[in-house]
Amino acid sequence: MIIITGATGLLGRRIVERLLTRVPAGRVGVSVRDPRKAQALADRGVRVRQGDFTDVAGLAHAFEGASQVLIVSVDKMGEECVKQHRVAIDAAVAAGARRILYTSQMGASPSSRFQACVDHAATEEALRAGGIPFTSLRNGFYAASAAHFIGQAVESGRLVLPTDGPFSWTAHADLAEAAAAVLADEGRFEGPTPPLTGARALTFEDLASLTTEITGRTLTRITVPDDEWLAEVTGHGMPATVAQQLLGIFTAARDGEFATVDPTLATLTGREPVSVETVLREHLAGH
Repeated sequence: MIIITGATGLLGRRIVERLLTRVPAGRVGVSVRDPRKAQALADRGVRVRQGDFTDVAGLAHAFEGASQVLIVSVDKMGEECVKQHRVAIDAAVAAGARRILYTSQMGASPSSRFQACVDHAATEEALRAGGIPFTSLRNGFYAASAAHFIGQAVESGRLVLPTDGPFSWTAHADLAEAAAAVLADEGRFEGPTPPLTGARALTFEDLASLTTEITGRTLTRITVPDDEWLAEVTGHGMPATVAQQLLGIFTAARDGEFATVDPTLATLTGREPVSVETVLREHLAGH
């Protein structure tokens, strides 16, 4: 049985949907914190069990009978994030899974300027230490993040952010299709995959220009020093630790950590990647 964690989340839900086009529902199980939110999957024949990365006993039940376990990375950064991933890895090994898959990121490295990428690298080390085959899906930077930043700025017409660099913005839909393809073709990749990215690497200056074209309203990209941006966002209530973590996105981008463009994603999905312009158009439809 293929077990997917986080199956009611933005990425996990899409992965399950795409996997169900490739394998029978009876071969798919999900581990979710709130099974009620996965009732629609249960109605389709998917095995739904409660599982939480802080509950070892619960994960043992959720992962029972697993042939493969896909660990969707948690929405946290730092020590607690890696600790929870280790619990999930240990549970998958204890359940007898033949392979563990993990949603990593293209910039995963212990020397990354972005904490999430440091955490992904630490999780990949834990996977290596687990003693069973693993596949680390090196996902491109989420295009949904671009849409989030743009959505906040479009009303004012000012996109005020620190200096950045190019990002290989990548759609959740494509990453879900790729994950489903790898799950259905067990063993296709050993260890980290090549970067699973969109077809173009664009800066926030580029995104501001795209948004202007899409909306017909000028969006001006304004670059501010890091400390000025930190003071601005913390002054509006963002916790200082969260602000520092977000700043890491920009410092990492300046170093080119998210600039790589690779054809592997298109090969896995059998189509050209969804463009960030398409994602922005969908997000901005209500603006």
